[in-house]
Amino acid sequence: QVQLVESGGGLVQAGGSLRLSCAASGRTFSGVNMAWFRQAPGKEREFVAGIKWNGGSTNYADSVKGRFTISRDNAKNTLYLQMRSLKPEDTAVYYCAADSLIARSLVLTAQTLYNVWGQGTQVTVSS
Repeated sequence: QVQLVESGGGLVQAGGSLRLSCAASGRTFSGVNMAWFRQAPGKEREFVAGIKWNGGSTNYADSVKGRFTISRDNAKNTLYLQMRSLKPEDTAVYYCAADSLIARSLVLTAQTLYNVWGQGTQVTVSS
């Protein structure tokens, strides 16, 4: 079973950048797709970006395409989210999550398919 711990959140001005990290423990990290989700105050949690277990493909929400980049280092058991050109509407708690299925061929967006979650890290973008 993978365990996940996010870090790297904080307060940044609009237009700025942040890089989130998600440290994973457990043997299966390199074999599962990973994703970032976020939940803004008063809103439902939503998919942000996902990456295949081997790094071979990625998937992004339309709202972050061209601004966010997801990556992973399987040797370090770490998932990343590089966020650029941040907007106030990016303010949310960001969660990393691990797919429930080993070596799934597609990077899917439904949160019900992800069964291991981190505790979240707050990202606040001021205008």
